[in-house]
Amino acid sequence: MPHRVLVVEDEPLVRMLAVDVVEEAGFEAVEASNADEALDILDKMPDIRLLFTDIDMPGSMDGLRLAAAVRDRWPPVYIIVVSGKQRPSDAELPDGIFFPKPYDVATMCRTMQGMLAA
Repeated sequence: MPHRVLVVEDEPLVRMLAVDVVEEAGFEAVEASNADEALDILDKMPDIRLLFTDIDMPGSMDGLRLAAAVRDRWPPVYIIVVSGKQRPSDAELPDGIFFPKPYDVATMCRTMQGMLAA
């Protein structure tokens, strides 16, 4: 069974593209449209191995706060953060990798495959 990757993106078309990237890399994508939905999914699906989240989204927290919450509650989950509007500092990014949008699909696939190969 392929590893599960949680894709968190509020824009439906952008989320569809991110799901395509995850599936092209050989993984199963699980979708959430905001951080609250993502946390609920993580509570119910303990086999999520990677969080792929946008920074800018509506709701109780943005993608950086979501990444920090995931790092605290689910330390084995790898984290990829993306944004087309801002670039977080190393201090703002909890043990994850940042990609500016638009990201290179081949590079993103290789990065996910490398993270989940272990």
